[in-house]
Amino acid sequence: MVHIYNGMPASELGSEGWHKPWSGPNGGNCVEMMRLPDGRVAMRQSSDPHGPALICAPREIRLFLQGAKHGAADYLLT
Repeated sequence: MVHIYNGMPASELGSEGWHKPWSGPNGGNCVEMMRLPDGRVAMRQSSDPHGPALICAPREIRLFLQGAKHGAADYLLT
């Protein structure tokens, strides 16, 4: 079994199971996410599939998505 850690090469997590929940209309480069067997979530940049993966706990992802839905990250768009 592969030791999963924050910043590990995303390619070590395999090529299956990655999803692009926020792909633009042209399917361009975006964030890809994968749910890991232990419930954590891995994120990577689609333009660099061998680059580092950000590994987040389920609670971290839940809080991020809830905050984004309620506008907590809107300042990033202005």
